[in-house]
Amino acid sequence: MVGMNDVNVAATAADWLMAHEALSRLARQRAAADAEEGRWLLAAQRAAAHVHLGFGSFVEYVERLFGYKPRSTHEKLRVAAALESLPALARVLEDGRLNWSAVRELTRVAVAETEQAWLEIAEGKAVRELEELVAGKQLGDTPSAAPDPAALRHVLRFEVTAETFALMREAMAELRRRSDAALSDDAALLEMARHVLVGPGDDGRSSYQIALSVCPACSTARQAANGQLVTVGPEALEKALCDAQHLPPLEHDSASAHVGTRAQQDIPPALRRAVIHRDHRRCRVPGCKNAIFLDMHHLRLRTEGGEHSAANLITVCSAHHDALHAGRLRAEGNADALRLLHADGRAYGQPQQPRVIEVKTKVFSGLRGLGFREGEVRTVMAELGQRAELRDASAEQWLREALRRLHRPATHARP
Repeated sequence: MVGMNDVNVAATAADWLMAHEALSRLARQRAAADAEEGRWLLAAQRAAAHVHLGFGSFVEYVERLFGYKPRSTHEKLRVAAALESLPALARVLEDGRLNWSAVRELTRVAVAETEQAWLEIAEGKAVRELEELVAGKQLGDTPSAAPDPAALRHVLRFEVTAETFALMREAMAELRRRSDAALSDDAALLEMARHVLVGPGDDGRSSYQIALSVCPACSTARQAANGQLVTVGPEALEKALCDAQHLPPLEHDSASAHVGTRAQQDIPPALRRAVIHRDHRRCRVPGCKNAIFLDMHHLRLRTEGGEHSAANLITVCSAHHDALHAGRLRAEGNADALRLLHADGRAYGQPQQPRVIEVKTKVFSGLRGLGFREGEVRTVMAELGQRAELRDASAEQWLREALRRLHRPATHARP
C-alpha cells in the first residue's frame, strides 16, 4: 500500500526534475542565442546600422534594442570578434556546452593553438573559477603559464549617497568632455586621481609625482599605493621614463652618504617650461581640452635613444600619454610636423575600424607583456601593417607573424 508521504515525495521529485530539465534547455537555448546575437551585433556595427537608422551611436542603438549598457555592448562585440578565429569555442557556445560568461573569460586568453587546452581545463568549472584562471594571463598564454601580476585587474567598490553619486557622474562626464576621446572608466579614474594628487606648481618640474620602484635586473615596476607596492605594466614605466625624476640608490657604507642629495630630473626645467609654453599649456592631441597635470612624451622613446630636445618632446595629458604607450595611439614625425594615428593607422579623429583597432591593441599589449620593448613592437607592427594579407587577419595571426620577427624579449628597460 502506498502512503500519502510517498506520493508527495514522488510528486516533489517529478517537480524538481521537470524544473531542472526546463532550465537546462533554456540555458542551452540562451547560449545559442548569445552566439547568434553576437554575430549579428558585429555585422550591424560593421555595416553602421545605427547611422542608417539615425541613431547617434551604435551603443545607443543597442541600448534601445536590448537595454544593454555601453560596457555590455563592448563586451558582446569583443567576444563575437574573438570567436571568429576560435571555431571550437564558438561551437561549444552554439551547442550550449558552455555559457556566454564562461566563453567571455576564455576569449581573453585563447588563440587557435591554445583554445583546445583552455576548453579542456574549463570543463566542469564555474565562471568564478575561470576568472581566477584567466587573471594575469595574456592573449596566447596556455592555462599552465604563470600569471603576470601587472596584467591583473583590480576592483574598486563604493557605496555612496545620491549626492555623491550624482557629482561623480558629472565629474566623469566632464573628464570625458575635456579629453575629447572615449575614456574608459580606468582612464577617467586615473585622470581624476592625478587631479586630486595635483602636481608641482612649477612647469619646469616633472608632473609625474608617483613613486615607482624598478628592478634593475628585470625592469619590473612597482608603484607605491598607501603603504603597499603594486606591480604595474610596462606602459606605466614607459610613461614615467618620459618625464621622471630619479632618486639615487642608497649606499649602506655611510649613514650620511646622501644627506642633501636631491632627485635628478631627466628633462631640464627650462626645456620643460619652453615645451609647455610652445604647446599652449595643453595636450597636443587634436581636440583634447586637458590643460592640467600635463606630461612630457618623447616621440622617439628614451629606451630607443630618444633625446631630451624640443623637437622630440610634446605635451600630453595622462589619458593620451597612456594611449600612446599602450598602442591605442601612434605619434609620427617631430613636434613641428606631428601626425597622430589611431591603432588602425588612420589619422586621429577620422572614422575608425574597431575590429582592426581591437586586434592591433591586443597584439601590442601581448607582445609588451612578453617582455619586448615598445619601440621594437611598434616597428614590427608598422611593418606588418603594410601587408595586405593581414588587413583582416585575427589577433592570433598577427601575433604569430610578429613573433617570427621578434627574436628575443628585452631584458630590461632604461632605469
